[in-house]
Amino acid sequence: MYNMRTSDELLKMVNDYIEDATITRQPTSLYDPIKYVLSIGGKRIRPVLLLLTYNMYRDDIERVMPTAVGLETYHNYTLLHDDLMDKADMRRGMPTVHRKWDDNTAILSGDSMLVVAFQRVAQCPAENLQDILSLFTMTALEIGEGQQYDMDFENRMDVTEDEYIEMIRLKTSVLLACAVKMGAIMAGASDEDAKNLYAFGEKLGLAFQLQDDLLDVYGDPKVFGKAIGGDITSNKKTYMLINAILRANNEQREELIKWITTDNFDKEEKIKAVTKLYNKIGIRQLCEKKINDYFAEALTYLEKVNVPEEKKTALQRFTDQMMHREN
Repeated sequence: MYNMRTSDELLKMVNDYIEDATITRQPTSLYDPIKYVLSIGGKRIRPVLLLLTYNMYRDDIERVMPTAVGLETYHNYTLLHDDLMDKADMRRGMPTVHRKWDDNTAILSGDSMLVVAFQRVAQCPAENLQDILSLFTMTALEIGEGQQYDMDFENRMDVTEDEYIEMIRLKTSVLLACAVKMGAIMAGASDEDAKNLYAFGEKLGLAFQLQDDLLDVYGDPKVFGKAIGGDITSNKKTYMLINAILRANNEQREELIKWITTDNFDKEEKIKAVTKLYNKIGIRQLCEKKINDYFAEALTYLEKVNVPEEKKTALQRFTDQMMHREN
């Protein structure tokens, strides 16, 4: 009998696999930070997306588990280096690697983590190796490009909405798209299905990242899992800030620019003032509409995928959960 698994069952399988996947190489001082990063949790969205997609076609999940965990290893490698670049102290309520160890360890362990990720992804079925590595390599390059655009934007006041959307497509979306397409490739899906699933993951990723931007301003820190207002205090060029500058009247724009260019400020005061401006300009509604539009677009691509509707249910439920994180 065909075994359709829920996202919760797949999540447990991913976590069990990560817990059991020991790295026996030496020195432990190089590999301990890798184990640490993977052990402190996370939503495991990327491997679960890969496995849910695979499970629409086949139910021998163990066959592709190393590749799914390879993607999660890669994602966590990017976070390890992100935290170092951002000088962040905490990640998922735990000290970051460069805080727990030091900067050099974070660099070197991160480099090794990237290689471990490739090693795991390459444990895919032999007949898919070329396609999987080609997709993964391209995705990894794009994510680096997105990260660089994000850094470049820090010093620019003229970032357009289109530029921002392209940056988050590269930095966030392509890995979700890669996850679902990998699941499709290894399950032997048609090229047409794989293409539609990639587009589904890409649009889902855009909606997911814009929702992250929104929750950073309007979320509940207890539910969101991190402090609110970080994007505002660091002047991050988000969809919300870009549109606020664009749509503000002269007086509002002047106040926004004042907050962006002031070095000495009280964090709470700045968050309050900028949020108030967002409210006046109608930024929340604008962002919510954009999120809903991208999510609806994502679902149109999933509809085109040529498998029985009941086999799409678990993937649809999971993406619904992703997009209904409470604020």
